[in-house]
Amino acid sequence: MWGITGSGDLLSEVVDELQKLSATGKVEITTCLSKAANMVVSWYKLTEKIKEISKRVLIEYDANTPFIAGPLQVGKYHSLLVAPATANTVAKIVHGIADTLITNAVAQAQKGRVPVIILPVDQKPGEIVTRLPTGEESTLIMRDIDVENFQRLKAMKGITVLETPKDIGRFYSPDEGG
Repeated sequence: MWGITGSGDLLSEVVDELQKLSATGKVEITTCLSKAANMVVSWYKLTEKIKEISKRVLIEYDANTPFIAGPLQVGKYHSLLVAPATANTVAKIVHGIADTLITNAVAQAQKGRVPVIILPVDQKPGEIVTRLPTGEESTLIMRDIDVENFQRLKAMKGITVLETPKDIGRFYSPDEGG
């Protein structure tokens, strides 16, 4: 299960990595878009690419619809990848808030001992350069609280935190049983 939140930062790079993984034919990807992700994916013109990568694409209606928590808990999915994860999603996860489809999926996957892999966008203090849908670059300043939540996320049991989109391919290498 691949959960996408409403971040444009790293989105294209994550999609590229999942496209490579999907092309191996050794994995099936079910994609779940948060409400915000549905807008951002469209804005970045990645809707069709995501449909090609995915066996199914589900769009959040509320925290339990579509119903993915049950299938995650009972092991229908190898793991839950949340990439990219917004600072808001990370903050909710580290504080135990499960009021969106993605944060609820993380909580339920953890309860069912299903591996949770998260790629947060806000990781290090200072500035980052991101690419807008137009191709232009934009500089963002990381907030201290978001960096602190990234550190808290890394300390959580049952969650693997990735630092770059390239880590997705290494984590899910079909040749290594990932």
